Amino acid sequence: MWDFPRPPRVERVEWRIRVELAGVVVADAPWSHRVLETSQPPAYYLDPRFIDDTLLRADAHHHTLCEWKGIATYADVLAGDTIASRAAWTYPRPTPEFASIAGAWAFYPQLRDCWVDDEHVQPNLGSFYGGWVTVNVTGPFKGGPGTSHW
Repeated sequence: MWDFPRPPRVERVEWRIRVELAGVVVADAPWSHRVLETSQPPAYYLDPRFIDDTLLRADAHHHTLCEWKGIATYADVLAGDTIASRAAWTYPRPTPEFASIAGAWAFYPQLRDCWVDDEHVQPNLGSFYGGWVTVNVTGPFKGGPGTSHW
């Protein structure tokens, strides 16, 4: 992934993407968009039609700015008594280069179970980056202890 581009690139992939929390299916998508960015495992953005939006609760107070994609808003993911705070994010009005992910949702794999096809995803270390580590992505990855200066 050190050969991933800067600025990042978004591409559609025809892989099944699944997200579960506490055994409850939050999302099951037959395809998605993934964002490839230098030093990070990819993040997957799912079309809202593949997400059970009754399991998302908007966090109106938390926003972040990505120099490439624009302003992200967040949502908690709920499954029964289990709450994963700010576990999902979206870019409602991304920059023109990332228009294809407008309104799509990405999920932090640190806070739930995620799969690409049938491979269980390993989370990117740390709490800032939402990258999904799979066998076809090699590090080192930004996000873990001591990597903030990269």
